[in-house]
Amino acid sequence: MKIDETNIAIIKHLRDGRKSFKAIADELSITENTVRARVNKLMEEKVLDIAGMVDPGSLPGHQLAIVGVKLNTMNLGSTALRFTDLKGVISVSVVTGRYDLIMQVLLNEELDLLKFYTREVTKIPEVQEVETFIAYQNYNVRVPYIL
Repeated sequence: MKIDETNIAIIKHLRDGRKSFKAIADELSITENTVRARVNKLMEEKVLDIAGMVDPGSLPGHQLAIVGVKLNTMNLGSTALRFTDLKGVISVSVVTGRYDLIMQVLLNEELDLLKFYTREVTKIPEVQEVETFIAYQNYNVRVPYIL
């Protein structure tokens, strides 16, 4: 899908996910139907998702963990996709550096770090090593509530 300047302008306006298509159309001098069609196409193509996002530090009993993962396979993309199905996983990225993958994980009382590793990560046998970083203080971090 081609992401042109109009699509980027619409996406910028959708930082406030409650903003109406009519208001966006008026500000961009295009029709409301154009905004609606472009947003629908962006969502169909998995370029855009409109979701309520929360500051994980404001949720009592919740923690954000960043997990570095070394794999014993070079099938990085397909293995990364399997991590996205694990409970608590917000995002997975294939990265350069000492890890193959970096994950953001939302934890709470029902899914603490030990349960995440013993119940979830063990489902993926290609894991060679993990290192966990607990985020004690977040700045400008918003995540979808997935638990």
